Amino acid sequence: MMVNPRTTKNISGFTLGNLYTFCMFLVMLTGCSEPTIQKLEGPAQGTTYHISYWSESPFDAKDIKAGIENEFAVIDKLLSNYRPDSTIESFNSVENTDSQEVGGEIVSLVKIAQVVNQASHGCYDLTIKPLFDLWGFRGDALTMPDELTIQKTLKQIGMEKLEVVDDTHLRKKQTDLKVDLSSIAQGYSVERISKVLAQKGISNYLVEIGGELKTNGYKPGLQPWRIAVERPLPEERTMHKIVTMPKDAPIAVMTSGTYRHYFDDHGKRYSHILDARTGKPVDHNLVSVTVLLADPAVADAWSTALLCLGPKDGMAAANTAQIPALFIELQGNELTESRSDALNTLTTLTIN
Repeated sequence: MMVNPRTTKNISGFTLGNLYTFCMFLVMLTGCSEPTIQKLEGPAQGTTYHISYWSESPFDAKDIKAGIENEFAVIDKLLSNYRPDSTIESFNSVENTDSQEVGGEIVSLVKIAQVVNQASHGCYDLTIKPLFDLWGFRGDALTMPDELTIQKTLKQIGMEKLEVVDDTHLRKKQTDLKVDLSSIAQGYSVERISKVLAQKGISNYLVEIGGELKTNGYKPGLQPWRIAVERPLPEERTMHKIVTMPKDAPIAVMTSGTYRHYFDDHGKRYSHILDARTGKPVDHNLVSVTVLLADPAVADAWSTALLCLGPKDGMAAANTAQIPALFIELQGNELTESRSDALNTLTTLTIN
């Protein structure tokens, strides 16, 4: 941990702050040493987080850690569908069509989701929560609903039933509407944690939550951050692709897949990705979509939407909206990949 000179005592007229500056001057002259990457990790949002950061300027590592932990607590209180006292669950529990205050953060996420919902022709939908509960994807066992129950539940679904009243208020047009932000929350969380680092004066970092991540700047020695994209097969935990990130611009890498979260029942595999139009798990051979955009929340929503749509419709949607996306399909025992037009023309990073 680097020492913050603002909190050090004077030693014979030469502060540790002066010493730090002098040492940094020697580093620039000799190149014999470089700043150390600081690392934080732990549980969050039902998964884990890993953060790497560094700076040539002095910083308070304890203050940064405390700021990050506090931010996770704030986000959890806002977006968690697992705690009844969260803002979004308070909204879900009120069964009327009155305007409800939810804050600017949730309204901004709903606005992103509305755009992606329309672009995906309704495949992506934040009001899908009753379907997740119906299929048992919130628990440890799959529940196989019958067609009649699925059709009944679909009557509760629809982004058009959720109205943005103003910058801080939402309104249900149907009293039993329930909102699930999990398809966009991790991307949003990545951005919120990144902002904490930026506010603390850190401009070189990698923030990862549950495999969703964002980088800014570079590693010591002007080396780019390099990201591994996992091979999208359930029985493997190996590297499939390496993304070399840009050093002069922030970018997020968000991947949605059918290969980690699924249930097997009577020889058939059911993905946790539900198509809001049919009320059923997707049934195609697209196993992974990686989206690369500056805004992690937007990238998170789009990766889910494109995976929901499947290889053909997903690629068409990505090209229409100019979304840089890597599609991986499983055909038999072979993985094949394709890239959207925007990814093919993206020159700020490389994927090998």
